Amino acid sequence: MMISAKYLVGSVAGTTLGLLALGAVPASAEMADWEIDAEHFSIAFEAGHIGYQQQLGFFLEASGNFRFDTETQELSAGRVEVVADSIFSNNDARDNHLKGRDFLNARRNPLIVFEATEFVAKGNDAGILSGNLTMIEETHPVELEVSLNKLARYPFGHRKETLGISASTTINRSQWGMDYGVANDMVGDLVRLRFEFEAIRQ
Repeated sequence: MMISAKYLVGSVAGTTLGLLALGAVPASAEMADWEIDAEHFSIAFEAGHIGYQQQLGFFLEASGNFRFDTETQELSAGRVEVVADSIFSNNDARDNHLKGRDFLNARRNPLIVFEATEFVAKGNDAGILSGNLTMIEETHPVELEVSLNKLARYPFGHRKETLGISASTTINRSQWGMDYGVANDMVGDLVRLRFEFEAIRQ
């Protein structure tokens, strides 16, 4: 929700304007558009493999943006799109299996989409992000634990205000119909997702 400015009248208005002129009152917080920097956007996953280890992997292509007020920590919109075919686990045969019908079915469902609905702050630098995750034609709600990292003007390159964010969640992939290997414990149902990115104020 946009925060509208409040205008006062009479002597109160005069006092406020005077303080603003002196720089004694900070500018009002406001919603801003943030674009996730594709060069600094990492999405990792891990899932159990026959009880021996947690198989690690990445999604190599993704983009996203959101509307967020860094002072009030209010979120009004957010969307992340992940290219399903960009999954990478450092083994071609396994990657092709993950892209196929037993898992992501990337040919028919090229995008994994997360639509943010609400951010609830838990202190100054953390919170819970709620939203809906769509994979292989099914949508279910998820919650992510979020850490708000450094907020500052970038020291080189674009020189724009930049916000660093870390986020993670754990899902049951079978909820989205990916139940291959679950019944016989060959592949874990629980998948931990981790996101690390920098977002640039537009």
